[in-house]
Amino acid sequence: MTKIVRVGVTFPPELLQDLDELIGEMGYESRSKAIQDAVTSFVTEQRLLHKQKGKRAGVLVMVYDHDVRGLEDELIEAQHHHRDVINSVLHVHLSDKECLEAVAVKGDAEDIKHLAQELATRKGVKQLRSTIVST
Repeated sequence: MTKIVRVGVTFPPELLQDLDELIGEMGYESRSKAIQDAVTSFVTEQRLLHKQKGKRAGVLVMVYDHDVRGLEDELIEAQHHHRDVINSVLHVHLSDKECLEAVAVKGDAEDIKHLAQELATRKGVKQLRSTIVST
């Protein structure tokens, strides 16, 4: 029998509402199962990213809240710090508050991982997805 551990998680009200709507649409029996599936997906994606070695290319796609004070400056600084692996950046305005950036990368997998981690962990970055391939 698998032991279950309870944890507390905080959500912005809009995100929780979106989650509840999707849970209903998809037929989940509980929030817990939906959140477990989401965390499993996140862990799998991160493990795949961290197993990458050697020369790689790909795209980091990030959605962030541009109203978060100082975030855009932090993102630009991180991108300048990793300019050796960034080939191009596409910026898209999604709404009055949200922006999407697609960062084309090419270089050592370790450097790409560090960039992805640096961007993903910034306050105001809502999500970051990576697609990395061999070169």
